[in-house]
Amino acid sequence: MAKIKICGLKRLEDIEYVNITKPDYIGFVFAKSKRQIDIETAISLKERLNDDIKAVGVFVNEKIDKILEIENLNIIDVIQLHGDENDEYIKELRSKTKLEIIKAYRDSKYADYSLFDNINPGSGETFDWKIINSKKKYFLAGGINSSNIKEALKLNPYAIDVSSSVETNGVKDFNKIEEIVRIVRDER
Repeated sequence: MAKIKICGLKRLEDIEYVNITKPDYIGFVFAKSKRQIDIETAISLKERLNDDIKAVGVFVNEKIDKILEIENLNIIDVIQLHGDENDEYIKELRSKTKLEIIKAYRDSKYADYSLFDNINPGSGETFDWKIINSKKKYFLAGGINSSNIKEALKLNPYAIDVSSSVETNGVKDFNKIEEIVRIVRDER
């Protein structure tokens, strides 16, 4: 019964695609990345996003005040920490927000979920899934595509997280999004 997250949305067309395909989560990347968006773009995209789809804000070693500013603008429903944030940082953030928190690369007792990805997020490269050892519900990312997603689902992740595998020439591709969402839903 895995959920699906489409990460790295940047354009109005991307929002149209997910409003049709209805993944459980989408990701807005606020960290330095080729998929990074600014606050104004995120506001515009979120206004058009179906209310049933949760928007995840992706941050890397961001100041807590900046995350809270974005939360207070009602742009995000979930916080994803994809950097070197330690338990002390996550504990402080947890004390200032009611939003769910996803922590990449390891379990944190202060995060709601873990996320496992390769060391080059967004690159489309897979990693050795056998090393996953989580006591928490987790998101699985890193090179998941239509040819290996059924294998990924056998690991019973809470959610599958894709980005580059649903792109063509660096932009989101409706047909690829539709296919990956369908496969996850068919396996539920």
